[in-house]
Amino acid sequence: MEEKASKVSELLRLLSHRDRLMVLCHLAQGEMSAGELGQALGRKAPAMSQQLAILRREGIIAARREGQSIFYRICHEDAVAIMSFLYARFCSDDAENLAVSGAESEVERA
Repeated sequence: MEEKASKVSELLRLLSHRDRLMVLCHLAQGEMSAGELGQALGRKAPAMSQQLAILRREGIIAARREGQSIFYRICHEDAVAIMSFLYARFCSDDAENLAVSGAESEVERA
């Protein structure tokens, strides 16, 4: 159990960086090019490259080249599961509706 806790802790540490988390939230919707990610996050190429390199090095994302574009996707099975949950809970349009209805429920209970 201790070994697994160490692996999970490392994965969560990688996911907890704000920029990497934002990259993964976008990739939870499907494959995207580096340019699309940079535009979606409002980040310049050097900042994006650094975070993408970390995620690639750690085996969280994979890349493929198509012409001059590089496309990224989440390839780590556990990261896919975690990001699917986080996307559904916090990022999707439905997540906003859940947050609003959850807040309304809290108000009603008070």
